[in-house]
Amino acid sequence: MKKHIPNSITCCNLISGCIATAFAFGGNIEMALLWIIIGAVFDFFDGMTARLLHVSSPIGKELDSLADDVTFGVAPSTIIFSQLQVMAYPTMLEPLRDYLPFVAYIMAAFSALRLAKFNLDERQALGFIGLPTPANALFWGSLLVGVGNKMENHDWMLYIVLIGIAISSWLLVSEIPMFALKFKQWGWKGNEIKYIFLLTCIPLLLVFGITSFAIIIAWYVILSIIVKPSTAKG
Repeated sequence: MKKHIPNSITCCNLISGCIATAFAFGGNIEMALLWIIIGAVFDFFDGMTARLLHVSSPIGKELDSLADDVTFGVAPSTIIFSQLQVMAYPTMLEPLRDYLPFVAYIMAAFSALRLAKFNLDERQALGFIGLPTPANALFWGSLLVGVGNKMENHDWMLYIVLIGIAISSWLLVSEIPMFALKFKQWGWKGNEIKYIFLLTCIPLLLVFGITSFAIIIAWYVILSIIVKPSTAKG
């Protein structure tokens, strides 16, 4: 019986991603973001439960990647898809209004590729290589929930979103080392970058509200590039 518990939690993640996608198609990106976050909670606990119960399996690993691509790949891509449908378009791109929103799903494909690489990459014991899919999903969800309405009336913002899709897709599969918030011990030495990151997040959360999560993810990427953390096994 216990061997099915982690996979059941993973399926809850998958279902959350499906619900988030449905809300995103309906234009309710606030609820879509909420269900992405709920999916992230399930994603956290399925791995923890598998380790506690000692029931990890190859099937669970593959199921987890499938669920993650739906919740953190397809769902945020659909949020962008819905945003691209309602934005102002430059005159030269107006004939492409019915087709251009589908460009958002390129990010879902790169999310799947990132997850497949993660399953095979043994370097990512203490950190990540490339941007984790939950972070990318949270970036887009919080950004568009926070400032999506302000983006709709400026046709030049379309280019920003399209460039953002390209950058996100590249970051997902890039070879850039990124630190993980994993602590082997709680002292300052050896954890400097983690504590600096967490401390700088506090004022961002207080000042920018929901949009702060997008700013925090961007700061996380910049900080990772600056410090070039080690991802080797300890």
